[in-house]
Amino acid sequence: MDKLEAKRAEVFAENYRLYLAQLAEIDLPARAGVLDIVVENGAAQIPFFGTRYWVTPENITDESGSQAPYDACVVLARYMLMSPKQLPAEDAWTAYRDFKDSGPLTVFFADTVESAIASTFTGRRALLDGAVKALGGRPPLISLSYDLSLQIPALPRVPLLLLYNDADEDFPAQCSVLFEARAQRYLDAESLAILGSQLVHRLKTHE
Repeated sequence: MDKLEAKRAEVFAENYRLYLAQLAEIDLPARAGVLDIVVENGAAQIPFFGTRYWVTPENITDESGSQAPYDACVVLARYMLMSPKQLPAEDAWTAYRDFKDSGPLTVFFADTVESAIASTFTGRRALLDGAVKALGGRPPLISLSYDLSLQIPALPRVPLLLLYNDADEDFPAQCSVLFEARAQRYLDAESLAILGSQLVHRLKTHE
């Protein structure tokens, strides 16, 4: 491990300790309903892109009992910590760039999430369809004019909507990843960007 990697690991470990300390200060069962999760024996069970994780003030683990990857730890901890008191009503779909404080990450999201999906799956719509459905993707309740339109349960209260048009003789492939407007009540802009990057990672794993 070089010095940069060692420093990054040190920062990750410190942030992880801070998240656990904050989780120790909240009432996990009281947040179960609004987060649509199960809390048993002091542990919150949270599905994240279809994989179950356990969150407690002592650790955040995956199904094998190992510490969850750092990005998952960030999202899961913030999902618990930012929980609103009541279920928000804002359910209209919106772009990442429209969220508060998304400005510094807007280009990142467009390039490493939406453009990455479009370029990876150009001419491979069927593969993208299968990869999204492997993550639990289902047609949304609204009818949309895209080659693919699928809603993905990233977190219980934070779905994503993937809209994709494959390339044709006139236009390159295009992809948009949308959130419900109330997503910002559950996660901050950085965590929402992490959801996007996790989506890309998991789609490529299933391609």
